[in-house]
Amino acid sequence: MPDAPPIPQIGAVGIPEPGSHAAQRPDASVPPADWGPSFGGLRAADRPEPAVPRHSRGGSGRRDNRAERRLDECLSRWRSRLSLAEAQRVLERAARIDSRLLTPLSPLWPSGFDALEHGAPLALWVRGDPTRLTRLDRSIALVGARAATAYGEHVAGESAAGLADRGFAIVSGGAYGIDAAAHRAAVVSGGVTVAFLAGGVDRLYPAGNSELLRRIAATGVLASELPPGSAPTRWRFLMRNRLIAAAATATVVVEAGHRSGSLNTAGHAAQMARPLGAVPGSVLSPASAGTHRLIREYAATCVTTVEEMAELADPLGGGAPPPDGADPGGGVPDAASPEYRVVAHLSRSRAASADEVAARAGLPFSTVAAVLGRMDLSGRARESGEGWVLVGDQRREASR
Repeated sequence: MPDAPPIPQIGAVGIPEPGSHAAQRPDASVPPADWGPSFGGLRAADRPEPAVPRHSRGGSGRRDNRAERRLDECLSRWRSRLSLAEAQRVLERAARIDSRLLTPLSPLWPSGFDALEHGAPLALWVRGDPTRLTRLDRSIALVGARAATAYGEHVAGESAAGLADRGFAIVSGGAYGIDAAAHRAAVVSGGVTVAFLAGGVDRLYPAGNSELLRRIAATGVLASELPPGSAPTRWRFLMRNRLIAAAATATVVVEAGHRSGSLNTAGHAAQMARPLGAVPGSVLSPASAGTHRLIREYAATCVTTVEEMAELADPLGGGAPPPDGADPGGGVPDAASPEYRVVAHLSRSRAASADEVAARAGLPFSTVAAVLGRMDLSGRARESGEGWVLVGDQRREASR
């Protein structure tokens, strides 16, 4: 496996359960580049030393002591599970399916994971061409109930096909129902689709979707933070949902009842202030009770067309990326321009401070402040007591 971390680190990656915050970094000041010493501590029974003195990090000593005790407990538990022999078996399983391991240092690492902060995965196992992950920069997650109705599956399929035709990658979880309908339509349309799994990328689960998952691996990407051989569990399904929400530019819940797991994905998207949409259904259908609740109580945008879904992730309405070397035309800013990136991280319904926009867009505060000032003068954005919101039809404004 080219560019893979050392075997001890590969073995350590699969030890903590997904979402175990104590495992994301043994200390907040330890960057991914220093994982070697940190995970080496698991093997040598040495506790990693903080790179920054405790007193310089601020906060109460009591809180630091609690965190350190929790870390010590985790390290003690994980040491007994670290096995170089198991790490070698993981590599062999990965080689059999041509899977690769990406770390946060990889240029192909999904940038959206940065929003998870210390809840980000330690690594990502991928099955399929990992360069397709770059398409996540312009992607939409379509999620919903496993026990979907014919209406829900139809909307998911039509939406995925239309979004794929517009150049969006489709992100979902590979499950029955809405997930499968979205993935299948994206594959048939020739688009890129990424399925985040709750088990290893060699465990094609659910079995009824195994052929679909193989097609996704051939034309898109299967991805998991768990090493090959790992079995899916209820907890892992729930933690997998945060990766779907973080990887995609926007999330749309197509159909969901009151207790649908897709509401968990929507919750993660809302926590990260990512654009969130929900498709309405019949007021008489319990299968849409969850989406109606998202619209009513959680300020999800009501979306009924492919165009409205695309607008969530691409407020300027640039459509599919232009051919290489072509001018986007129509007055639409280049996708790399500061204005494009600022607008992409603003919402009409949810205010965001300039600091929040700068963090999400990866731009200096001064640049964001200048862009927001120009947008305020032109009437395309306004500042309220809670932050900045978009104003008017950004597609129309961009095309002028």
